[in-house]
Amino acid sequence: MRLAGRVVLITGGAKRLGRALVLALAKRGAAVAFTYNSSEAQARRLVALLEKRRHPSFAARADQSDVGQIALAVKAVEKRFGRIDLLINSASNFYPTPLASATAQDWDDLVDVNLRAPFFYAQAVAPGMLKRKSGKIINMADVSAFNPWKEHLPYCAAKAGVVALTRGLAKALAPHVQVNAVAPGPILPPPDLTPAQARRALEKTLLKRWGSPEDIVQTVLYLTEGTDFVTGQVLVVDGGRLFS
Repeated sequence: MRLAGRVVLITGGAKRLGRALVLALAKRGAAVAFTYNSSEAQARRLVALLEKRRHPSFAARADQSDVGQIALAVKAVEKRFGRIDLLINSASNFYPTPLASATAQDWDDLVDVNLRAPFFYAQAVAPGMLKRKSGKIINMADVSAFNPWKEHLPYCAAKAGVVALTRGLAKALAPHVQVNAVAPGPILPPPDLTPAQARRALEKTLLKRWGSPEDIVQTVLYLTEGTDFVTGQVLVVDGGRLFS
């Protein structure tokens, strides 16, 4: 799939990794729509930047935990650009949930945003892709899906579900739609990470350094423009975190 002239929807595209993906795919010639929830100011600035660069763009507000808003966001993008050729489920939330103190609300919040939403976004874009016999979906998993962190079990369980969802969608949407996932490791440190925590994270990687959003961008470009013969796969981009 060549991105020039295609329509891309990126969830959670207003900041951090999502923003990097929005800018990179727009630069490749795609019309890029993205969703945001609480990051309205960042979304407005990003749209203004894309317009300044004369890249077709569109931002839709959608709460990841609200299936109705997910459906409306997809319809709004399809109304604006006519179709969606590539869906990237990038939106995520992440915070500690120790076993002794995690609540049902924590569980629902983390699973709704990280797992349920990608399913319903895929459900919403699938009819158009199947009708056109063309499309791609890329989900953002996490290295913790394979080696869970004890202080973040609901998040890790949700990301493990993303791996299963990716493989299941690849079967359900074959042969015309390819569905894959990317599992980042230490790419962007959380804003509240202490220097000591950052050092410990690096010590657990084989490469002893942080990755960058560009590492994920290049992986996404491989799965879009680099091949149409990969589906149901999870590409781990973690500096060797799994093997340390």
